[in-house]
Amino acid sequence: MPLTESAPLVIAVDGPAAVGKGTLARRLAAHYGLRHLDTGLLYRATALRVLRAGGDPEVETEAAAAANAITDADLDDPALRDQIVGDAASVVGTHPAVRRALLHLQRAFAARAPGAVLDGRDIGTVVCPDARVKFYLEATTEVRAARRLCELRSRGAESIESHVLEEIIARDARDRRRSAAPMKPAADACRIDTSALGPNDVFEQAVAIVDARLSSA
Repeated sequence: MPLTESAPLVIAVDGPAAVGKGTLARRLAAHYGLRHLDTGLLYRATALRVLRAGGDPEVETEAAAAANAITDADLDDPALRDQIVGDAASVVGTHPAVRRALLHLQRAFAARAPGAVLDGRDIGTVVCPDARVKFYLEATTEVRAARRLCELRSRGAESIESHVLEEIIARDARDRRRSAAPMKPAADACRIDTSALGPNDVFEQAVAIVDARLSSA
């Protein structure tokens, strides 16, 4: 169902880890003929640059320099999905200088026709506050930990469920408490609890919401 309107359509998909943001965002982008950006990869790429340079993700100046040096090629590095990179990405994402450095990249991506679906943690609140449709996905920490554990094991990573749960809880705390763009649902976001839903159920709900929003515009 590609769009023909001249104004870019921007759809924001926010939420914590392992709620299904990426899966929904990719499917929405394909369904509506839009581009897709997993904004979390920008922070992972920043973290990976810091780690490979022997730096410390806690040091804001080092993280900001890495963010300013990101290229498209960085986003294709298979190491971005490593657990250590994900943990470091959560740390670099707390730095205001890093978020400022990456903000213009995300907004420029969203502004290009025909539009885009962006998923992350602050898309609807900070990156694209004027997005036509905003979603905030959520699920219980136990369900999310189980999903992440399956994902890690499918990639051959040795993981213990209790450790994965602890990491998710710690990351949620960092994302919600950071001073720069804390993770929270936008006031006008459509919230979907994915705890007991499969990907198809979430997608169908989201499409119904987007279609209703577009038809009423």
